[in-house]
Amino acid sequence: MSFHLDRKKGIPMYLQLSNDIKKFIQSGAWEAGKKVPTERELAEKLNISRNTVSSAYRELEAAGILVSTQGRGTFVTDSDAVNRRESSKDRLLKIVDIAIEEAAELGFHIDEFLVITHQRVLAKKEMLSKVRVAFIECNKEQLDHFSRDLHLDPGVSFVPILLDDFRCSPEEGNKLITTTDLVLTTFFHLQEVKELVKVKGIDIVGIALDPQLETIVKIARLPQGTRLGIVCLSDTFVAKIKSSLRRAGIEHLEIFATTTKDPGMLRDFIDRVDAVVVSPNRHKEVTNLNKEHKTEIEFRYLPDAGSVNVVKSALLELKRS
Repeated sequence: MSFHLDRKKGIPMYLQLSNDIKKFIQSGAWEAGKKVPTERELAEKLNISRNTVSSAYRELEAAGILVSTQGRGTFVTDSDAVNRRESSKDRLLKIVDIAIEEAAELGFHIDEFLVITHQRVLAKKEMLSKVRVAFIECNKEQLDHFSRDLHLDPGVSFVPILLDDFRCSPEEGNKLITTTDLVLTTFFHLQEVKELVKVKGIDIVGIALDPQLETIVKIARLPQGTRLGIVCLSDTFVAKIKSSLRRAGIEHLEIFATTTKDPGMLRDFIDRVDAVVVSPNRHKEVTNLNKEHKTEIEFRYLPDAGSVNVVKSALLELKRS
């Protein structure tokens, strides 16, 4: 496994780096679930700037090929994601080629096409920077991390709405939605959200959230009979985690759960189990009480690549109309 970076190629270094990483994943040298070097480690190894590594990692995260977990590192998600991304890129290049040919038929020089395209992209970015998106979900845990996990334009602002709050105060919920341009929710709640939202003309888009692959792999590797404790904010999230483990065929563990916020009760709970699965919001809290340094596994749900593309398309269509 070796990197091939050449400053004289005329290709940005971060693109060369991301392409090398894709090749490692496609070849199997970097398998799904593998923890990749930190930005600092890779920058020092290759004698390049940390910003270059950061840019490459961000591009691969946006493509669903890598995923970062705060405090744990960056991991390979799915080797198939590379092939899917490359296939999509090929289709996009064909669309660009067709557009260039049609522009030529209309009498535009290729340099004029380049200028017009560049101006159009800048205009779209400006449009998206003013978009407000409501995300409605039953889990407080998911609301807190959703905007970062989608990897949308930094200018897109999110309005998190807890489904229970919306049910209890539909008028307040709809008042918030009137300040937004688009509503997102998971497919599981799509029908209910459509019934709750009374704002006319606003699009409601359903997305799929899947458990992070690295998380499932780590839990599956725990020994038979391990007493696994789940620590999160809500019983809803507990039920969701248990359901995900069943679907993954993980049935060899004794599972316990708590949503307590009392430090003493939480410390006693951690003492009674062998390993802990924790929601992102409570990871630091659990780490501080985990005096025996038992295995901690952060459980996160991520939007799948298809959902990210659907959301991006919906945002562009919104501004186009």
